[in-house]
Amino acid sequence: MNGPADSAYDVVVIGAGTAGIPCAISAAQGGARVLLVEKDSLIGGTLHISGGHLAAAGTRRQAERGIEDSPEAHLDDIRRISQGTAREDLIQTLAHHAAQTVDWLDERGFAFAAETPRIVYGHEPYRTARTYYGRDEGMSILEVLRAELEKTQAAYDLTLWTNAPVTEIRQDDQGRVLGVTVYREGRDVEIDAPSVVIATGGFGSEHELFEELEKSPLVSAAYKASTGDGIHLGMAAGAGLQGEGTYLPTFGGLPDPRTPGRANWSDRQRLTSERPPFEIYVNVEGRRWVAEDEPSIDEKERALTKITDQTFWTIFDDAALSQSTGAMEMVVGAEPDQVRAMMNNRPGLHSADSIAELAALAGIDAANLEATVARYNEAVAKGVDEEFGRKHLPAPIAQGPFYAIRNHAITLVTFMGLDIDDSFAVRDEAGAQIPGLYAVGEVIGAGATCGNSFCSGMLVTPALTFGRLLGERLAQQGA
Repeated sequence: MNGPADSAYDVVVIGAGTAGIPCAISAAQGGARVLLVEKDSLIGGTLHISGGHLAAAGTRRQAERGIEDSPEAHLDDIRRISQGTAREDLIQTLAHHAAQTVDWLDERGFAFAAETPRIVYGHEPYRTARTYYGRDEGMSILEVLRAELEKTQAAYDLTLWTNAPVTEIRQDDQGRVLGVTVYREGRDVEIDAPSVVIATGGFGSEHELFEELEKSPLVSAAYKASTGDGIHLGMAAGAGLQGEGTYLPTFGGLPDPRTPGRANWSDRQRLTSERPPFEIYVNVEGRRWVAEDEPSIDEKERALTKITDQTFWTIFDDAALSQSTGAMEMVVGAEPDQVRAMMNNRPGLHSADSIAELAALAGIDAANLEATVARYNEAVAKGVDEEFGRKHLPAPIAQGPFYAIRNHAITLVTFMGLDIDDSFAVRDEAGAQIPGLYAVGEVIGAGATCGNSFCSGMLVTPALTFGRLLGERLAQQGA
């Protein structure tokens, strides 16, 4: 290394989040001199808003509960749910190391939610109970990582910088990584390092980049620091991208009352198969576009990508809202009177005494909406939905006031990312390794491990697992 001792490291990890923290810890504990840099004032990244779902087969916790499982069964489920669209090399690595990750958390006092592992039905479910999460969701993971980071800083050569964005990955004429440039305390600081790891997360809060790569409108519920820094850094260093065509939105949260283009995932509508629907879904033209009781949330989300602006409204009446309590609640954590109070006070939530008035408030085609509600009510009376084959037809939409809640295809995570090989080395557009450059976490794209699907635990678990594995390997390289 060419720089002075305080600017020369074996490994620089960019991003102190779900993947970057365990990568830095493992590298330092393996004997490497490590610099972990974070642009934000806080560490943890998306763990601050994530549900923190993990998935692993063959853990101690499964064994304690008499659950038989194996990496091969986990792989079969990933292939089935993703319909073979995930990266086979990466999911093989994940499935055979995920239990070690969950056990590693367990050994360090991870606060498991009492009901885990369990089968989660928010998206296509596994056949076996292998999803785990903490009592405090993603923050339970961060609690373990923060404690382990502090212990490692005290005992090993690991330095953490916050409020320190990386502005450049420095390379020689042949493209080999030489280090990074960090903007810190008002000036650029050049750091020498033969290995640089990009672990900066996704780009779900960067509209221009999202629309360029995913070619879809963005309504974001992603972490606000997920602005694609790692994508820009990697591409400037010659990186190729992976995951094109794997983007899948999720059903959205309520529109944010203060920030256009964002949605609040925390107070989303409950639109999964766990709650039989009393409402109908209509597009801006006022027409239904899917069977609302379709059991596959993935199929509903794929249908959502085909409607105008990927925007829809749930339409229901006061009788339906009145029974929306407990497990039947329409809005997570909100009783009927709380939902009524939101109407006409928050963007995208409307109430009116007639369907025509409701359509005018929501910006939906009024004539079509009236006709759609009438046809749906006829289907309820007949007990047959000839348009979409909906089976759950509990009651007509007939008792005012009537309600409309706007929903979007929202983005929690991004599916495209930096292309890597099975050693986590970043590849250029020709598929060759960029010497010294690596990437883990959401910056490689959710499509790498989920394919064109949402597969339970296959975002957080790969970030933690690949981060730990890469840190160990980089320490061995420098030994």
